[in-house]
Amino acid sequence: MRIQASRSGRKGKTVTTVTGLQLSPDSLNALLKQLKNQCGSGGTIKDNTLEIQGDQSQKLLQIMTTLGYKAKISGGK
Repeated sequence: MRIQASRSGRKGKTVTTVTGLQLSPDSLNALLKQLKNQCGSGGTIKDNTLEIQGDQSQKLLQIMTTLGYKAKISGGK
């Protein structure tokens, strides 16, 4: 699973994406809700990819490893 902050194609706004999750749609929705709550920001699911508003990569890395996922930050700013 990869966590990456990106701004391309989003009118300059930073979005942190979580890719590589092999979960059912219901599990993805539950995970997204939990992550949005803990990060205090909005988000959505697009093509099995979670998108959280803002640069939340470090916070998401901590949360995902606490939940037992093997997460890795990819890319730069």
